[in-house]
Amino acid sequence: MSWLPAWESFVRVVDGGSMAAAACALGCTRAQISKQVAELERAFGLRLFERSTRRLALTSAGEVFHQHALRALEAVAGTELAVRNLGEAPRGTLRVSATVTFGRHWIAPLVPELTAAHPDLECELLLTDNVVDLVGDNIDLALRMTRLPPEEAVARKIVSLRRVICAAPAYLARHGTPRSPQELLRHQCLSYVLRDDKIWSLLDDHETEVRVPVRSRFHFNSADCMLDAVLAGHGIAILPTYLCHRELTSGALRTVLDDYEPNIVFGRELYACFTPSRVRVPKVKVLLETLLERFQPVPPWERAAGPATGRARP
Repeated sequence: MSWLPAWESFVRVVDGGSMAAAACALGCTRAQISKQVAELERAFGLRLFERSTRRLALTSAGEVFHQHALRALEAVAGTELAVRNLGEAPRGTLRVSATVTFGRHWIAPLVPELTAAHPDLECELLLTDNVVDLVGDNIDLALRMTRLPPEEAVARKIVSLRRVICAAPAYLARHGTPRSPQELLRHQCLSYVLRDDKIWSLLDDHETEVRVPVRSRFHFNSADCMLDAVLAGHGIAILPTYLCHRELTSGALRTVLDDYEPNIVFGRELYACFTPSRVRVPKVKVLLETLLERFQPVPPWERAAGPATGRARP
């Protein structure tokens, strides 16, 4: 398949913006890259790049070829991976992505268990609240909190997540307990930076949305920091029960407005997402099985918390 190196070189030129960048990424010379691109253009009878002294720009033919080349190279890589791993025990490096808070509390503890159970397996856990590129970041399985999983990936629902509006008893004793969403206007409500625009969306029993422009003098992009601030009595927050279940059970936190469900941009569901080429890869299968066993039918934080606080949702 002599076309593969040329196609990969072309994709690297597009990614890097120059033939020199592609040569550096592939560990070859610029002349080799230039020759391969020229051979592609001769084979197609079309120019793939518009060349100038400052930059390379894709022609319309180059844009079409780039999209098809990406899919072809992904298919080849996936085929090689599936064939190489088919029928084997889990082995190699398993790259997993998860959101920062959920990953830290619930996925990180699984990593030593997996590697202990499978001696030929290594794990890399990447924690980020940004959406990763399954192909570009070479992710075997990504755990995503989302309303709808990506269409280009295989997605398995792992667990439904519940969030509550809560505060420390001391805060409620000083400032009162809100009895309606509108009463939140006179409270310090801690928002997640860049995620809710300081407007809380709440759903009532009839799925009717109530939007409340909340306020606070400080904000975080960390659910762990929000939990610490709420425990210290600095205000009211929307928190996931997978993070604050112990505090709810102990009474360190109390829920309010239990007839309303927080309508979060992340959505209610946690999905395991992976490319079709990894469906039968043993290391992915064993992780998926572990996740389903650990979090279904009832996740451990809900079992530990006992009866659900607030309104149950399907």
